[in-house]
Amino acid sequence: MTVPLGGIALADHDAAYAALDRAGFTDVWSSEVAGTDAFTPLALAAAWQPRLRLGTAIAPVFTRGPGLLAMSAAALAEAAPGRFSLGIGASSPVLVRDWNAVRFDEPFRRTRDVLRFLRAALRGETVDEVYDTFTVRRFTLERPPAVPPPILLAALRPGMLRLAGAEADGVILNWLSADDVPRALGELGERRAGFEVAARIFVCPTEDAGYARALGRRLITSYLTVPAYAEFHRWLGRDEVLAPMWEAWAAGDRRGASAAVPDEVVDALVLHGTPERCRAQVRRYVDAGVDVPVFALLPTPEVTAGGATALLTLIAQLGIEPVGAST
Repeated sequence: MTVPLGGIALADHDAAYAALDRAGFTDVWSSEVAGTDAFTPLALAAAWQPRLRLGTAIAPVFTRGPGLLAMSAAALAEAAPGRFSLGIGASSPVLVRDWNAVRFDEPFRRTRDVLRFLRAALRGETVDEVYDTFTVRRFTLERPPAVPPPILLAALRPGMLRLAGAEADGVILNWLSADDVPRALGELGERRAGFEVAARIFVCPTEDAGYARALGRRLITSYLTVPAYAEFHRWLGRDEVLAPMWEAWAAGDRRGASAAVPDEVVDALVLHGTPERCRAQVRRYVDAGVDVPVFALLPTPEVTAGGATALLTLIAQLGIEPVGAST
């Protein structure tokens, strides 16, 4: 499950983490956009629920210096030995440049360089290296983790997917349908033993299809108009079907862009229906090759009306029949 959950204060997440554990969820994965940072919700989970696996999806490679990112990862790996996976990725120009005042230059090479730096630093090595995008002088972690965390790489298109397959311990997929998974996995090359495929899957467990599709359209127009995601979906073959959305967005017609997203695209990318139907749809990702299907739970009318109690009940309904080795 993606954490933190909306509508519950971080200080009250002990009940949410307990509910996830009872429901059969094995992992909690954080995101980092403009809400909480990636590490704090996981630190709380490490203390409150010692059985849950933890992962970042993702910590951006631009918004922290390499040393600070290594320290954050090492601290969480020490707090939850053997239970933490570090997911990193390039993020986006808006988050990096517009919100954090950092230049968004050469995202592929920056991601590759940070991956290589972290691999060495988290093993406790002294890093004294001139990388293509930054230089580190004699950095050594004072508290290297006894169990270095696996490093997973967020990847969309072939270049980053191949980098993940060649140098990372896993890959994190996002904003794709179950039918798209084989196309992405085909770029990884031969998968090594222990290599994990995680995917964030947007889930809106409500039978109000109109509500779910309206919310899905807003999300799709917010995300898939970002250049990297637009190119990703062109590569996946949605150039023609999403062209009206991109054209309206480019013309400044935000409402028209949202209206131009077909139902079939919304239904493929934002799962909705009863909890049982959502579980069945998530299982299709597992069947397609995803090892760690990560629910990104969207607000529903029922939860909005019922508050935290309704949310905890929904978690139980979603987890009655766990859908994979790690959900």
